[in-house]
Amino acid sequence: VLRESLTIDSDNALTHYYLGAALAMAAKPHEAVESYRRAVELDPLLPGGHIGLGHVLKTVGDQTAGVEAYKRAIELRPNYGETYYSLANLKTFRFSLDEISNMETRLANEKLPTECRVHFAFALAKAYEDAQEFDKSFAHYELANQMHRDTIAYDPVQTQVGHERMRNVFSEEFFSGATPNRGCPDADPIFIVGLPRSGSTLLEQILASHSQVDGTSELHDISLIAQGLSRSRDGDVFPQSITTMRPEELRELGEEYLSQTRQYRAEAPFFTDKMPNNFAYVGFIKTILPNAKIIDARRDPLDSCFGCFKQHFAKGQTFTYDLFELGEFYLEYHELMSHWDTVLPGQVLRVQYETVVEDLEHQVRRILDFCGLPFEDACLSFHETKRAVRTASSEQVRQPIYSSSVGTWRRFEKHLEILQQALTPVLPAESRSQ
Repeated sequence: VLRESLTIDSDNALTHYYLGAALAMAAKPHEAVESYRRAVELDPLLPGGHIGLGHVLKTVGDQTAGVEAYKRAIELRPNYGETYYSLANLKTFRFSLDEISNMETRLANEKLPTECRVHFAFALAKAYEDAQEFDKSFAHYELANQMHRDTIAYDPVQTQVGHERMRNVFSEEFFSGATPNRGCPDADPIFIVGLPRSGSTLLEQILASHSQVDGTSELHDISLIAQGLSRSRDGDVFPQSITTMRPEELRELGEEYLSQTRQYRAEAPFFTDKMPNNFAYVGFIKTILPNAKIIDARRDPLDSCFGCFKQHFAKGQTFTYDLFELGEFYLEYHELMSHWDTVLPGQVLRVQYETVVEDLEHQVRRILDFCGLPFEDACLSFHETKRAVRTASSEQVRQPIYSSSVGTWRRFEKHLEILQQALTPVLPAESRSQ
């Protein structure tokens, strides 16, 4: 529709802007760059055009031009906190002292919308962390999270109940009594699951560097298909509805997933889906796509959880804005993954981030063997792979492997007692609060 609109009025800046946004959402970032660029050529005073351009330039790996676009947006709309946070979210950008002072002034302005102030607080937290002022940094992370937590709904009990239903339905009995040949036999997808900020983008970049694998992004299709089942079956909701489905129906669900995700792929025979929340759907995935590969991206629980606390997610991940709730959620994740290991032995490959950093080649070979792929040197030089990366780690995976992200929680250790206490059952002895 937007392209048709441009045949009527090719010089309409807003149409180019909306087309850029649509292309970005459709995972066509290179085309989105062109649309956004045309929008700001036609209307240089369009702040949203510069912000959108910054986002897609970051995605395709042109950080220098992305920073320029963000800075132009700040000139046009200096009270809009999201643009400052977008700079911080590059992970490699460093704010000047003047920029930090400017952000502090705007954060103190209580007349600004709460979400603007949340973005300023997150950006300042990152700026102070980069300056190694860790107490100041934590104070701003804490403020940002508290302000945002007050605006969202999250129920830990609902999480617990949902995971319990998954365990009850996708049990040992369910899989031991499985009908042969149920589900779609295609082995195209490689799912990377886990908690956010646990190294999943690194694993995706390694795999996407292989000639037989397309890297996509965090795809919502598995959860959307499951939600559709909750609405469509008479009186039966997901996951209970799975138990009454015929083999051909399960096969159709697998085919539906492959059909829906085709738009994100190129021509490689395999592709990655790195939606971390799919860890809750492992049983469902192996029911409708029994030959799909599943990799569990793990990281030290404190680094993983505090990494989530430091990240302001574009949407979802509502469990990440309170340290105690984060710890509880990690325990839920840990318990559910243990369940999948029991009922689907050998079907999920656990990959520890710290081990990948320490011994890259061995871990790469282990991952490729699990996926049935031949070894390729390009997987070791993953940082040289030219591809769009849409997650917060986009700039980090464009660098060679590094160890500086290991144990970063220790910089903030004195502020993390509540998280350490929550995580006690899964922490090594040396990480437990004394």
